[in-house]
Amino acid sequence: MRNSRIVSDEELSNYLEVNSVTNKTKALFLHQINNWELAKQNYLDLNSIKKKVFEFNGFKIIVQFNQGRIVSSSAKVDIKSIEERPCFLCTNNLPAEQKGILCNNNYLILLNPFPIFEEHFTIPQLEHKPQEIYSNFIDMLNTSKELGERYTAFYNGPKCGASAPDHMHFQASLKNIMPVENELNYIYEHSIELLNDEKVRVAAVINYLRNFFIIETDDKTLANEEFQKLYNSIKEITSSDEEPLMNIIAAYSDRWRIYIFPRKAHRPKQFFAEGEDKILLSPAAVDFGGLLITPRKEDFEKITKENIIDIFKQTSVDETTIEKISAKYCK
Repeated sequence: MRNSRIVSDEELSNYLEVNSVTNKTKALFLHQINNWELAKQNYLDLNSIKKKVFEFNGFKIIVQFNQGRIVSSSAKVDIKSIEERPCFLCTNNLPAEQKGILCNNNYLILLNPFPIFEEHFTIPQLEHKPQEIYSNFIDMLNTSKELGERYTAFYNGPKCGASAPDHMHFQASLKNIMPVENELNYIYEHSIELLNDEKVRVAAVINYLRNFFIIETDDKTLANEEFQKLYNSIKEITSSDEEPLMNIIAAYSDRWRIYIFPRKAHRPKQFFAEGEDKILLSPAAVDFGGLLITPRKEDFEKITKENIIDIFKQTSVDETTIEKISAKYCK
């Protein structure tokens, strides 16, 4: 990797005291919007994005109109398209203005120039390897802890919203922006406890539009062990030969809180429809976290609560599948 891609602590200290990875990341944000015109403009544009809130019985879904996300939402992720384009997360292919900081020795924290959030980062592995979580989950735990003072990490599976499925990476947002992070009371009221002792808590969550699993612990080894058990259970029940479809959100304060969303489909039928039936929405971790991204104005204006229910019904595993996965996990 060229050293010119790394912003030095000395340079970052012009923006903020760099006494933690979290502060370095915030300083990187300030550095990039002061030195990269495209990023600066796109973050300024967030001030004018539109949102609307759909209230459900005890939780909410926020829909965001963000035309800057059109490339990501409509990305072609078939093998032929991936092979025919250069990897935009490889260091040598980054825009000249894009700089980063090292994280956990083998990841590079980069400002995402096409943001969803007021601060939005992409965190690719330095080596070009496929998007795959099972052997990289410890890296996700380490990354979320390093950034935990200010940011939440998330992962999109190679067939669940990752626009670069050929290059292992995470993303990060400001903490508590996704509704799922702020609705724990509802979540646990609608959960089935699978494990709960003084060290770790694991639950299956239902009646939340998106059925999912949650792990809470301050022990990294236990977090990894329970995730691997869930992963293998999901893989067996969904009969997946490759990585089972999933998105993951990981937040750290005094402990990890990990949300694991098994999927049954990458994109809903509305994504492929024509005319009035089309809604260009490709759900990924952020959407499963309760923040739906619509890059087309017409979709933002016409989307209804019924559309949202239907889209999650198509892309989230049903309650029966959650029960089967839970039974397998508990054996």
